[in-house]
Amino acid sequence: MQRRQPSNPASLPRGRFPASRWWRAGLLVWLLAIGGLSGCSRDAPPTQLLIENVNVVDPVKGLLEKRQVLIEGGVITAVADASQTVASSANAERFDGQERFLIPGLWDMHVHFVYDMNLTDHMADLFLDYGITSVRDTGGNIDQLAELRRTMPAPKPNIYISGPLLDGKFVVYDGTDPARPALGTGVPSPGDADATVGALQAAGADFIKIYELIQPDTYAALADAAKRRAMPIASHVPLMMTADDAGPMAGSMEHLRNIELACASNWQELLSQRQQRINDFTEGLGHTLRAGLHSDQRLPAIAAYDEERCNHVLDRLTDTIQVPTLRLNTVTHIKPFEHDDWPAAASALPKVTQDAWRARIAGLTQIQPVDPTFARWSLFLIERLLARGVPIGAGTDTPIGLGIPGYSLHTELELLVQGGMTPQQALYAATVTPATFFNVENEIGQIGPGMRADLVLLQNNPLTNIQHTRGIEAVMVGGEWVR
Repeated sequence: MQRRQPSNPASLPRGRFPASRWWRAGLLVWLLAIGGLSGCSRDAPPTQLLIENVNVVDPVKGLLEKRQVLIEGGVITAVADASQTVASSANAERFDGQERFLIPGLWDMHVHFVYDMNLTDHMADLFLDYGITSVRDTGGNIDQLAELRRTMPAPKPNIYISGPLLDGKFVVYDGTDPARPALGTGVPSPGDADATVGALQAAGADFIKIYELIQPDTYAALADAAKRRAMPIASHVPLMMTADDAGPMAGSMEHLRNIELACASNWQELLSQRQQRINDFTEGLGHTLRAGLHSDQRLPAIAAYDEERCNHVLDRLTDTIQVPTLRLNTVTHIKPFEHDDWPAAASALPKVTQDAWRARIAGLTQIQPVDPTFARWSLFLIERLLARGVPIGAGTDTPIGLGIPGYSLHTELELLVQGGMTPQQALYAATVTPATFFNVENEIGQIGPGMRADLVLLQNNPLTNIQHTRGIEAVMVGGEWVR
């Protein structure tokens, strides 16, 4: 039996795995050095892989020390203590975990592969570099996304797609502004809902994404059409509705956006004003309409926060995952580009993206400080969600708002903990909760028998410090080491 050794953690850059264009050559040298590719070392490939001497960090069970994990056919078949015999095959391959910490592969619940086409072909590799083995693409051209997923070379993360943002008569992401690609499409009336959802499913969509300028009756029709087809629903809160009305029809809601209006003491007045402005809008750009409403109403709504009213709203959302995207909501306030590890992380991006982002960062540093109210409100709301039993999922909106694929998910985890979650709860938000959205929590997201072998080996225990999720030594997808 052959025994693999994880590479020396001292040889890896602190805070991220080496860029994907270099890892393949390094992996080949490493495997040759230990005999992992020696054709004469065995007559047949191993049918079992046994990870020994490892501490399992399960998002439900917590820390399980000194365990061994048996994998067959890409699936975990046993998790046991060191005293048990679990490998039945004489041809089993052994991997020494060296008392490191094994977590399930991470999810990013909110990404956009086709937002920046210069970055599209690099995103999958970057996700794997940072231990993200599953992603949920929440908006883009369905044909592009389906083709991308079909032709993307392995190894790659598990990719779930929604197709376009389903908007109303006016479409926020209609492609008229070069800075905002055509991620959306209009669903003008309830009668268009069934055909729209059916066409998306036929084209390969795993779920649908409803956006902000949809009318309430069309929202309900889309939700009904999706549920008849067993397609999960992600949604922004439509501007014509409140979160407590729209939320129960969706499986997830994004960004914590528009919850502030529903939680205001004068929510009825604000909603009436908003509905009137939308109804009176007969010509112009959807983005302009949406941006004006957010600009005029968001801060006054937060200032009018009413906890009793907000408790009522949140109690209606206990079956609707909230994906806060704190990384995005706080980007102009926390400024990740000023962190010590940002230059190394950004260096893995294509040069054209690096140049564009440098210009954006320069612009951000030259303008007056951005009002931090919504950033602080987003962090504040995490504790309120936890207190009312509202599920939370980890997503980033990568690459929007300077979101480095993979890197940003670890920032999101840190912000979730800053907002009030324990490290274990944050891991749950990036493993189990996303799986529940697709009703696959019995197949993925934990380390136990029957679970898909998507795994990440860490240097240190993330339950003691969530920043330890950045110290990645190895990544596995479907039972194969890919990093």
